[in-house]
Amino acid sequence: MQVANRKTVAFSLTLAALTGGGVGIATEPSTSAGWIFGAATFILVAGWGARYPLRRFLVVRKPLSPAVAAWLRADFPFYRYVERERFERDIKIILAEWTFEGVGEAEVTDELKAAVAAGAALLLHGRPDREWSSRRTILLYPDRFDDEYTAGEEGEFEGMAHSQGPVILAVESVRQGWENPADGHNVVLHEMAHLLDYESEFSNGTPSLVASESAAAWRELVRKEIRRVRIGRSILRRYAAQNPAELFAVAVENFFERPELMARRHPELFAALRNIFRIDPLTWGP
Repeated sequence: MQVANRKTVAFSLTLAALTGGGVGIATEPSTSAGWIFGAATFILVAGWGARYPLRRFLVVRKPLSPAVAAWLRADFPFYRYVERERFERDIKIILAEWTFEGVGEAEVTDELKAAVAAGAALLLHGRPDREWSSRRTILLYPDRFDDEYTAGEEGEFEGMAHSQGPVILAVESVRQGWENPADGHNVVLHEMAHLLDYESEFSNGTPSLVASESAAAWRELVRKEIRRVRIGRSILRRYAAQNPAELFAVAVENFFERPELMARRHPELFAALRNIFRIDPLTWGP
């Protein structure tokens, strides 16, 4: 993630120049008044375009809250592997731009927000040029929930992501995901993987991070891995066989949490995910 995207800044300046020049020519080109109007328009348009990177610049200059910093040091199992300055910068941006809301008795704490933001930042840590597509609302439920979004122990869902709506997460599942970092089950990584999938044209298990020239090979690999799950020859839990989107999300969980086992049992899938995320959990380098 970037504080200021060069392409966006260049576009804003170009738009400001064209708009300001147009206003200057259209008003009174034979006098200085026209160019004053043009200059004022340029400043207004450029300032409007700069508001987003300026806001990010101010956000990243502030330190993390003590609670978030303490959670990262004590409870984020991959903290020792990431580039801390850049990772913390991304955490700050996500916490500032995403909305976190508690449902029912769920209390939204800094630690819970950090637990969600850490998963989102981790998935893009090897791709600093990429951004999450939009601001997000995270709904934190006190417990599992059913397909009518009613929380309770009988609920079958720990999390759910929507392409245009909120991401719903069960509080206890969020906590357990980071407390057990080697079981291949992390609801935050799972639902963030779905968000990457939604960024492509369809939610079909081919995330936006997959290069277009590799998409066909990736889809064929996913089909093969789904067959392996269905016949019991995969380390991925059976839920991954539901469809390509779930295969991708479950594979992401295992890629980060059980890289040695995945690299040994699913070398082709591990290599593909390593290329997608541009990070190698076996070495935690590119």
